[in-house]
Amino acid sequence: MELSEYVQKGFQMLADPGSFDSSAFALLLRVAFQSLLDAQADEAVLDHPDLKHIDPVVLKHCHAAAATYILEAGKQRADKSTLSIGRSLPHITDVSWRLEYQIKTNQLHKMYRPAYLVTFNVENTDSRSDPEISFSCNMEQLQDLVGKLKDASKSLERATQF
Repeated sequence: MELSEYVQKGFQMLADPGSFDSSAFALLLRVAFQSLLDAQADEAVLDHPDLKHIDPVVLKHCHAAAATYILEAGKQRADKSTLSIGRSLPHITDVSWRLEYQIKTNQLHKMYRPAYLVTFNVENTDSRSDPEISFSCNMEQLQDLVGKLKDASKSLERATQF
């Protein structure tokens, strides 16, 4: 679905928890649907008390973006699996890894088992935090992960070529 820069910027503002808390977010989406479905709906729906703290220019911009998205989704006959209306998921900003050898167990048994310690630095726009996700895996598990990421990358590349 091709969306203008104006609509995309409206969605970015709508997804910003600093501008729209979760109840204002849900309310604005309800208002956008209501304004499209009800011919009698007027601009007074944007005067809801729970939306008063939001700048009216930002509110109208986000309302227009949401309504445009809804109309485009209907035009494309999009279903629930192809839509993503909601807060953004955390995304990976960096990856670090190191190879670790386990030489002994806590029972003093000798073991020579390599393991990879992988750390993803992620950015979560909803909570404005940058946590780390760390895990350990063996060579087979790491190769499986890399293979799945390559498959996902190819799939995304094909999807964006249309």
